[in-house]
This record gives sequence, structure tokens and C-alpha cells, in this order.
Amino acid sequence: MLEILKNAWRNVELRKKILYTLLIIIVFRLGSHIPVPFINTEALRTLFSQQSGGVDDIFNYLSILTGGAMQYGALFAMSVTPYINSSIIMQLLTVAIPPLGRLQKEGEVGQKKIAAITRYVTVALGLVQGGAYYFYLRNSAADDGATPLMNEIYKHGFTGFFCAAVIILCFSAGTALMMWLGEQIDKKGVGNGISILLFAGIISRLPDGIRYIIGLVRQGSSQYATVIGIILLVAFVIVFVVWMTGAERRIPIQYAKRVVGRKVYGGQNTHIPIKVNMSGVMPIIFASSILALPSTVMGFMGNPQNFKSNITAKIYSLLGMMSIRSWLYAVIYVLMIVGFAFFYVSIQYNPVEIANNLRKNSGAVPGIRPGKPTQDFIKRILTKVTLIGALFLGIIAILPVLLSIFGQVNLMIGGTSVLIVVGVALDTVRQLESQLMMRHYKGFLD
Repeated sequence: MLEILKNAWRNVELRKKILYTLLIIIVFRLGSHIPVPFINTEALRTLFSQQSGGVDDIFNYLSILTGGAMQYGALFAMSVTPYINSSIIMQLLTVAIPPLGRLQKEGEVGQKKIAAITRYVTVALGLVQGGAYYFYLRNSAADDGATPLMNEIYKHGFTGFFCAAVIILCFSAGTALMMWLGEQIDKKGVGNGISILLFAGIISRLPDGIRYIIGLVRQGSSQYATVIGIILLVAFVIVFVVWMTGAERRIPIQYAKRVVGRKVYGGQNTHIPIKVNMSGVMPIIFASSILALPSTVMGFMGNPQNFKSNITAKIYSLLGMMSIRSWLYAVIYVLMIVGFAFFYVSIQYNPVEIANNLRKNSGAVPGIRPGKPTQDFIKRILTKVTLIGALFLGIIAILPVLLSIFGQVNLMIGGTSVLIVVGVALDTVRQLESQLMMRHYKGFLD
């Protein structure tokens, strides 16, 4: 990997792309520390550091994905999560709505139209998510009994409606700007733009994790076992994620020989690779987005001490059962990840189409008859592999939840974050290696 980076830096064209990507990352990190108007950032940081459970755990989790921008009330507090959710929604709609499905199959023109619709949906989701964050700030109490947001509103003498509009529009504009920055990386930089920005946001929390471990060490020998356990656990998760990311099940394929004139075609032996983690991190993101809805509603409802109705208090209590540190949350989280993994794979991988294509090209699985037997065989293999990959995603996703329940350990970077970081790093290195091979450089596979 280091050899690939060294050779890429020597190439002038690739060096420009790398520098351009680093410039975009710097802009992203600057925007993650520029607060929007009317927010008391000091009170907000105190709120995130002191409170835990329920809605605050959800926002702390989102703060990890945004590189701390959310707890600063920064311009990029929403990060690229609205764009990711928009992309997932559009993928599902292309299956559910036939006109969108046909539009997706129209080639480059259709892909551009789908991308344009995705941008509009992203802005709409950014407005909704920005509004939810605004109400969370308005309803969260600080130490002095006021709110982190209202302190600044009263200080400047503005009306609440004007300040709400400015804050929500600033958050939405930050989402649109991050979406544009990601597209610029796709055009002029290295790697997938949105993934690179997510990668940069998660990696930026590493110093906080190191400070957390140093703080445990300074507490004395009683915390040494905890520190060693955390280090070993993180190393195991990284190795496990790298291993599972590259794991695949290969279905052998044999093509029959065909004689056309004086030439012989076919007769090759090849395989169909089926990745264990074919759906990537999408099921985790989609499941966590849905499970964040109860906590978002709790943010809208405000402080339970101010409730005047018993029904409202009971609804708040029921929503509180979906806290990120509860057993119910962990069980539903795993079940939703497994379900979305199967659904995502089903819309990406069609055994019927694969079996028909093999039959048309005189290909067959050794020992399996062409047609429906081949289709059933591929479907069985796909189900088994998808189940293993879904369980893998579930284990990685609930690992921080289990640690918080049993060990009261607060990991700055959880299993989901490690999965994103490792996946983005491997994908970026593969892209660099492919471009280097085009320029006659040797990669680490040689």
C-alpha cells in the first residue's frame, strides 16, 4: 500500500488529484468548525459532553460521523447523511416505481436525471434534518436553565422565527455544499467523494479517542485492563473487517466449446464471485436512520418535566425505550440490518437473469443442469452468503451498544465507523492501483 502511494505521488497527474482531494478535505474540516449564527457553541459542547442516553446518544453518534461538526453547531453539522439517505431512497424507488426504473436503464442521460432528482431530495432531507436539529437545540436545557440556542437569540435581539429560518437554511446550505464538494472529488480527485468526506470526518475523531485512552491510563493501574482490552478489541475489529470485506464465494462456471468456421470459441473455466459483504455499509446506515426517528421525535417534544398531559408523558416514555443503550434497540437494530441486507442484495443481484445469461452463452455450473436448477442453486448460495454478511454487519453495528450496556465504555470510533474507514481506504487504494497499472507502475500484488 505504501508503495502504491509512493508511486502515485511520483506521477504528476495523480499527484495533482491527490492534492486536490486534500484541499477539499481541508475545506470540509474548516466548515466543520464554523458555527452557524445565533448558537452558543460553548453551552452546546457542554450539553453534548454531560448528557447521555436517548436523543443525546443519537446526536453523539451522528457527531462521530460528522467529525464533531454537530456538537459545534457548525455549517457542516448535517454532513453527507442527507445525501446518503437520499441515494438509498432513490435506489428503493427505482425498484418500486417502474418509470424511475426505466429512467435508470437509459444510460448516461437517465443517470444524470436520477442524480438531479437525488440532489433535490437531498436538499429536502437537509431541511427536515436541519429543522429537527434546531428543535433539539431549542428544547435542550443548559446548566443555567436557559437553552444553548435562546441565549444567543436574546443577546442579539432577533425574533425566534428569523433565527430558526437562518439556522435551518445554514444547515441545509452546508449539506448542499458538501454534496458539491463530494462531486468535485469524483471529477477531479481520487476516490469516491462522499465516502472520502465521511472518511475524513471519522478519522478526525482519532485524537479524541487517543486522549480518552490516555485519560484512562492516568487514572492508575485499575484501568490498565480496560485500556488493553480496548486496544485489542479495536485491532481485532479492524482485522475482522478487512478479512470480511475481501471474503467472497466463487461459483465455478464452465463454458462449452463452439466451433465457428476454423475457430474454436469457449471452453474456458471461470467463476462468479459473490462477496460476503455485498451490501456494504448501506443496511447499517438505513437501519440507524430509521431507528433515529424516535429520538428525533423526542427532540421535538422537549423536556418531559414540562409535559402537561399524561398521554404525552407515556408517549415520551415509550419512545425512550428505543434508546441507543437499550436491549430493545440492539435487537431491532440487528433484525433491521439483516432485513435490509437481504433486500439490498435482492435488488442488486438477480439469480434468474444470471441463469438465463449463462444459458444463452453456453455456460453452466459443473454438476448443475441449466435453467431453473441453476437458478435455484445460485439463489441458495446467495441466501447463505448474504446471511453471513448480514450477521457480520449486525455484530459490527451493535458492538458499541453492547460495550455501553455491559462495560460502560464510550468508544469514540465504533464498529460502523471502522467498517466505513476500512472500506473507503481499500476502495481508494484499489483505484490508485488501477490508475498506476494503466501508467505501467507495479502495485503490491506484483
